[in-house]
Amino acid sequence: QVQLVESGGGWAQPGGSLRLSCAASGIHFDLYNIAWFRQAAGKEREFVATIFWNGNLIDYADSVRGRFTISRDNGQSIAYLQMNRLKPEDTAVYYCACRRDPRLSRHQRDYADWGRGTQVTVSS
Repeated sequence: QVQLVESGGGWAQPGGSLRLSCAASGIHFDLYNIAWFRQAAGKEREFVATIFWNGNLIDYADSVRGRFTISRDNGQSIAYLQMNRLKPEDTAVYYCACRRDPRLSRHQRDYADWGRGTQVTVSS
């Protein structure tokens, strides 16, 4: 049974940093692409970043490129989202999802397994 557990959310000031973690179990982690999505209150869930199973391909939403970094540790079955230069508009619940496919995807419909999310709040 696939289980994804996000952690590391919390409060940060604008310009600050947070690092989210996504711990996976029940899968051969190194065979799965991992993605981060987020959903702000009253808005639809949106793509944030994704990383290929071997870490060689990465894609970011334009809104976070240059500020956020996705990475993974296949030995520990954990993926990370380092978020720097945070903005109030980054406030959302952040979810990780996994997908076994030779292609990266930005579309949530392509991901069958999801974590429960972790809240990130950016405010002064």
